[in-house]
Amino acid sequence: MATTYLSYTQGTPTNNKKWTWSGWIKLGGLDIGTRYIMSAYDDANNNTNIRFLDTTGRLDFQNYVSSSDAGRLKTTMYLKDPSAWYNIVCIFDSDNVTSGDRQQIWINGVRQTVFDTETYPSSGAVSIMNADTRVAEIGRRSDGTDMWNGNMAHVHFCDGQAYAASNFGSFDATSGIWVANSSPSVTYGNNGYFMKFASGATGTDSSGEGNNMTVTGTLTTTKDNPDNNFNCPNQNQNRSGMTYLNGGTTMKGVADSTTRGGFCNFALNSGKWYYELRFGDTISGEATVGICDQDVVPQRTGANINPFSTDSLRSYGYRSGGNKITAGTSAAYGNTYADGDDIGCAMDLDAGNIWFSKNGTWQNSATIAEIAAGTTTNAAYSSMVTGKYYVVAQMYENLLKTYYNFGQGSFSGTAFSGTTYQDSNSEGIFKYEVPSGFLAICTANIKANS
Repeated sequence: MATTYLSYTQGTPTNNKKWTWSGWIKLGGLDIGTRYIMSAYDDANNNTNIRFLDTTGRLDFQNYVSSSDAGRLKTTMYLKDPSAWYNIVCIFDSDNVTSGDRQQIWINGVRQTVFDTETYPSSGAVSIMNADTRVAEIGRRSDGTDMWNGNMAHVHFCDGQAYAASNFGSFDATSGIWVANSSPSVTYGNNGYFMKFASGATGTDSSGEGNNMTVTGTLTTTKDNPDNNFNCPNQNQNRSGMTYLNGGTTMKGVADSTTRGGFCNFALNSGKWYYELRFGDTISGEATVGICDQDVVPQRTGANINPFSTDSLRSYGYRSGGNKITAGTSAAYGNTYADGDDIGCAMDLDAGNIWFSKNGTWQNSATIAEIAAGTTTNAAYSSMVTGKYYVVAQMYENLLKTYYNFGQGSFSGTAFSGTTYQDSNSEGIFKYEVPSGFLAICTANIKANS
């Protein structure tokens, strides 16, 4: 959503002294500064915002009226996990008889009680959010700055109600994980809305109140959601010199002569998995796509990260020059590739086999049928060392960008058009056909495979 936002003009509120906002978010780039989740903006001296104020990952819920805080909570806790979905619930209830309950933040079902900034509204204070004729926006500050850069799902606004987080989610009895209630029993009020961001109807209000939003920019739907979390680059591991775009699925390097390797979040030690990747900009030097064992990851932090070097004994990759590589040793394998080419990877961690494709063509004369059958004659590698493997890409020089698709359904935030494919469990959206039995790297498949 980095250049996209939703907006609508509010009407007469049910009660602009009481409302609840709930949404699920997945962070984009951690090093980006102020990012607005929701905003209602009258002018610089009168606005209501839910935002990340800086790069620390602290959530800031502010009602700013007549140039002063008429209610503000800024968390001490940092939200720094770009692989996770967070449920944020913010409550404004200035008529509450208990001062400390007039403004609240809940994160993943837990009420926040420790703050860097803690100012509560006076009794009967009004908010700019949910005020008549004000424009409410999702995804940016309402004066046009500080755009949101991650994903969102299950966004609710309830005018005239102060709902606890338990209305919008619950703790799973088995895992203890906070999970979404996709159809909460709530009252939305005059200005309320429920944004499902459904494909083809991204601005449609599903609350029944008819408060449809105008979508400015291109809002790309994704298969990644709170109920099924998809793999993405690990920003905390790959911080030096890297920036992240498109909900964190795009990694961008810098123009220098440093080798940088981008590790992704999910470690896999069994099963059959498939993912796709595209390099953008000009490949200078040599780029590599593949997997790397978790024991190598702690050694590969900072500016110089080469997960396919001679001391990386459990790494397997396909290089832009056409060779394959393991433990720093290259050998002839397939065709060269350049920026704009799409690389696919099928890995069978049960049998220890890995194959790569270029623009849908499996390399070294492998066929999709033999990959599904486990025939290793034309595999890049067979009998790989047992381990816990991360997806990884190595980049070198020239502002190189790496676009991942683990089944989210796009490269660089642009949804695939024409024929697309899913895995054997009907999960994910891929540009190229997935070998039978190979799966998207997402929590639904990991759970089924465990």
